[in-house]
Formats: sequence, structure tokens, C-alpha cells
Amino acid sequence: MTEARKTVTPVWCGRRRALVLLWAVVATMLAGIIGLGASGFRINLTPSEALGVWRILPLNRKVEIDDLVFVCVPVTDAMRAALKRGYLRRGLCAGGFAPLIKTVVARSGQHIEIEDLVRIDGRVLLHSRLQPRDARGRQLMPFAGGTIPPGTVYLHSDFPASFDSRYFGPVPANNILGLAKKVWIYAP
Repeated sequence: MTEARKTVTPVWCGRRRALVLLWAVVATMLAGIIGLGASGFRINLTPSEALGVWRILPLNRKVEIDDLVFVCVPVTDAMRAALKRGYLRRGLCAGGFAPLIKTVVARSGQHIEIEDLVRIDGRVLLHSRLQPRDARGRQLMPFAGGTIPPGTVYLHSDFPASFDSRYFGPVPANNILGLAKKVWIYAP
């Protein structure tokens, strides 16, 4: 009687194949994310705007009021402190900051008054009530207000706890990366 031989694959060989497959999947996903990022796609995980996938579109004209934009914040000590507090995320902008999605609500030459609400040229900006403290009870210092300097814009989000120009003031208009366009958003 002839006995059939069975080929037995060692356990470590099966684990090795699984590990190689896992690394291949991770590398493919990472390459896809990098490729999408290079194409202007961004994932928004903050409540200042809708959660989901967005795209940066070129801004081939002068920025206008009500433009929803991606913008890099300036590299300052105040922004580094905001990053440490968790108001900003890490990303590819100068200083290691992630771009923000905000609406341009005022431009150079307009006057900003900040009390309990923001006023632009005397008109109340809707959804602009200042928060005296953040979610952890830390004091928030508002922007002092005044006339917006040349070459800068004042940014806002309707989200009450948004970190925007109410707290950090105007930003250089040339820090705008482009218009923000929704691609896919999470809507519960």
C-alpha cells in the first residue's frame, strides 16, 4: 500500500503571507491618499464645515466676500500655541499646520468691531458670538478688531466653537490655497 504524502505549510509561512498582504494593502492605501492629496482632495474632520471629502479648486480671480476657501494660517507663536491646544491640526502648510476651511467675510479696508458679537462695518455678523472659554475651560482671547490691513482677509465659520478670525485676526490673502468644494459629505 502506498501512502500519499501531504504537503504541510509551516504556520510561520502563512503568517508571513498575511503580513506581506497587509503591508501591500496599507502601501496601496497610503499611495492613494497621497495621490488624492496631490490632486487637491482633503478630508475634513472638524465641525467648522461639513465632515467629509473636499477639494481645493484654483482661485483664478480676486478673493470675494462669501468665498469658502482653504487657507493656511500664518506661522506665529499664537498659531503654535493654538496647535498645542488642539485648535489646529497638523498638516502640510508652513509651520506644520493643516489648512482651514473658512468663509471670507471681510477684506482689506473694512472695519471689524468685536464685543460679544462681531460687527463688520457696523453690521452684525451672524453666528459670531464669541466664546469666552474653550471646551476645556481655557480662556480664549479675541482679536482686538480694527481696520483690516491691505492684503488680508477676515475669516469666519458659523460653527459656534470655530477657531477663526474672531480669535486670530485677519490672515494674508496670499495664504489662500483655493476655493473649497464639497465632494462627499457625511450627513447624519
